[in-house]
Amino acid sequence: MYTGTALFDLLLPGDSRSLKAKRSYVRPIVAALRRLEVSVAETGALDLHGRAEIGVAVVAAEARHVTEVLDSCERLVAARPETELLSVRRRLYGADD
Repeated sequence: MYTGTALFDLLLPGDSRSLKAKRSYVRPIVAALRRLEVSVAETGALDLHGRAEIGVAVVAAEARHVTEVLDSCERLVAARPETELLSVRRRLYGADD
């Protein structure tokens, strides 16, 4: 069994000056990621209006499948024109970890 995680650090547009406006950008990204059948949540920068951190986790029988799913998640987040993907931190955990 393999578990993979990814943390996406996002820069939000300048008009997201309230937490309500921030949610209007984050919620559609989280919903789109859920369609890839991963666990996803906003995990950091909760009180910052112009930034968001979204965490993704996936479990699979093969490391290759975990990597493919996380690659798909990263492409989805990077393709969003309204946000800028600043960084991605990924980890892969195996049975020996």
